[in-house]
Amino acid sequence: MAENDTDLDALFAAARQERDFLPEDLAARMLADAQAVQAVRAASETAPEPAKRPGLWSQLGSALGGWRGIGGLATACAAGVWIGLAPPAFLPDPAELLYPQSDTDLFADLSLSDLNAEEG
Repeated sequence: MAENDTDLDALFAAARQERDFLPEDLAARMLADAQAVQAVRAASETAPEPAKRPGLWSQLGSALGGWRGIGGLATACAAGVWIGLAPPAFLPDPAELLYPQSDTDLFADLSLSDLNAEEG
């Protein structure tokens, strides 16, 4: 092993001593190309910032289909409220479903003047 190490050390020392020949015109073209690349990178570093993302309401409006989609949702909401408050004859009245009318009227024998005449 010691022999191989000394042989390798000698080869590495010889390789360090050798210098490859580079033609001067090739070196000049390489340096010119490097300077051009550096100029492009320096110009791109001063580029303006990218546009900011749209806000939450803008994203929501886009997700719903823009003004047409939002207008359709508003119309459907208004129609639902109107049908809920004043249902057509063929639909049941939701107020009667929640508060069914009973046969007994607890305040049948009272009048408004009797209620106003009572003292606290």
